[in-house]
Amino acid sequence: MNSLVFDNTFVSDLPADPDSGPRRRQVHGACYSRVEPTKVAAPRLIAWSPECAALLDLTDADVRSPGFAEVFGGNRTLPGMQPYAAVYGGHQFGQWAGQLGDGRAITLGEIVNRKGERWELQLKGAGPTPYSRTADGRAVLRSSIREFLCSEAMHHLGVPTTRALCLVGTGEEVIRDMFYDGRPRAEQGAIVCRVAPSFIRFGNFEIFASREDFATLERLVDFTIRRDFPEIEGDEVERRTRWFHTVCERTATMIAHWLRVGFVHGVMNTDNMSILGLTVDYGPYGWLEDFDPGWTPNTTDAAGRRYRFGQQAQIAHWNLAQLANALAPLFPSTEPLETGLDRYAAVFEAEQQRMTAAKFGFDAWRDGDVEIGSDFYLLLRETEVDMTLAFRLLADVDLDRPDPDVLAPAFYDDARRAATRPQFAAWLERYAQRAQSDGKPVAERRARMNAVNPRYVLRNYLAQEAIDLAEQGDVSRIDELLDVMRRPYEDQPGRERFAAKRPDWARTRAGCSMLSCSS
Repeated sequence: MNSLVFDNTFVSDLPADPDSGPRRRQVHGACYSRVEPTKVAAPRLIAWSPECAALLDLTDADVRSPGFAEVFGGNRTLPGMQPYAAVYGGHQFGQWAGQLGDGRAITLGEIVNRKGERWELQLKGAGPTPYSRTADGRAVLRSSIREFLCSEAMHHLGVPTTRALCLVGTGEEVIRDMFYDGRPRAEQGAIVCRVAPSFIRFGNFEIFASREDFATLERLVDFTIRRDFPEIEGDEVERRTRWFHTVCERTATMIAHWLRVGFVHGVMNTDNMSILGLTVDYGPYGWLEDFDPGWTPNTTDAAGRRYRFGQQAQIAHWNLAQLANALAPLFPSTEPLETGLDRYAAVFEAEQQRMTAAKFGFDAWRDGDVEIGSDFYLLLRETEVDMTLAFRLLADVDLDRPDPDVLAPAFYDDARRAATRPQFAAWLERYAQRAQSDGKPVAERRARMNAVNPRYVLRNYLAQEAIDLAEQGDVSRIDELLDVMRRPYEDQPGRERFAAKRPDWARTRAGCSMLSCSS
C-alpha cells in the first residue's frame, strides 16, 4: 500500500476552506474543507473486491495485511493522502436544498495507477465533516453492505457506476431511526471505500451558481474539463459546450442501462448525479421484480413517486436542466446548453431503442416494434410478472411453436397466469414472426438476448438475507453474493436460488421491498 502514487489535483488546483476540521459551518468561496476521518474502535475487514483492488494496483497481500483495515477504516492515513470533504448543493425532490456537501464521505486522495488511470478513494461513514449538519457522519452495516455489493454488481452488469474497494466494520454502534417512526435503535457501524475517477456531482456546480460565486464556478468547470475530460479541446466556449454535451450523452446512456436491467435509483436528487455519468450514492435503490413503471423503492418518495422507475429518464433530463441553469453564466448564450439537453433526449432514445432491441433479440429496432414491446410490458404489468425472469425466459421460446408456458416461472400469481394465457399466446405468435424475420439462427438469438438480459440481479431480498446473517456475525453470504454477481449473464449451476423470483415473505418486509434513506 505504501507504493500508491497520490496526485491530489482537486486539493492542489481548487480553493480550500481556510478553516479545517469537522466543525459544522457554511463554506463560501471554496470547493472543499480539510478534515480527517474519525478513528474507530476496532476496524475489521469484512469484504473486498479483488477486481477493484486490481484497479489500484493492490495485491491480495496488501488487502490482507493488518494495516489495510486501519487505513480504510479511517484510523490512519498513508503518505500522500490529503483527506477532505467537498462542498456542494442540490435539488432534493425538486426543491433547492442549499448547501449539502460530503456529510459522511471523506476523500482520502487521488491515486494514479501503473496504467496512468486516476482513481479517487473515498470513505463513506468515516465521521463528521463540516457538511454533516445534525448527523454523526457514520454509516450502518446494513446500508454499507448494500452499497458495497451494488457498486460491484452494477459494474459486472455493464452499467456505468462508481466502484467499491472494501467494507470495513468499525466495532462501534450507530444509532439510527430506520423507519423514521421515533424509535431509533443501535446498529453495527461500517465504512465503505468507494472508488471512481471523480466524485464531482451536478450539485458541486449548483452551489456556486446559487451564491453567484461565478469565479469559483468557472475554476471548477475548467478544472473538471482539464482533469476528467482531457480529450475535449478547443477554445473556451467550444470546450465548455462539448463538455456539457458529453455530460448529457453519458447521463443518457447510464439511464438507458438502468432501464435495461430494471434498476431504480430511488433518490435522483441533483447532488446524487455524477458529472461522469456514473451511478453514484446507493441508498434506497431496488430492482423491478413484478414489472411496475410506477414503483419506487424509497419510502420517502412513496407519496409523490417522483423517482419511480418509469420516470427516471425524465428526471435525469430535469436534473441536467438544473445543471444547465447553473452553468449559464459561463456561456455567451443558452443555445449550447439547450442543444446539450436536446442531445440528451436524442442519445437516450437511440440507446433505449438499441438496448430494447437487444433485449428482445432483434437485430435493430423497427417502427413496428414499438407496439410489440409496449404490449409485452403492458402484459407484464397487468399480470404481475417478474421482469428479469420474463426476458431471460423469452430467449428460450421456440419460435416455431411459441408456448406461453415457457414464461410460467416468471409469474407471481398463478390465477392471473391462467386468466391471461390466451393474451400471452397471441403476443408470442406476433413476437415469433418478428424475431424470425431477422433470419438469425436460434443459438445466436439466444446468446444475444442472454448477453443483455441478466440471470442474476441484486434483488433487495438477497441483499437483506446477507445483512441479516452479517448482523449475526456471519459475513459469508456477502462474499457469495459478490461472486454470483461477477457473472450475472451466465447460468451458474448450484446457484439457482439467487436467480429466483422474490419469495412471498419478502413482498412487504422492510429492506426487501421498500427502504428508507436511513443509513
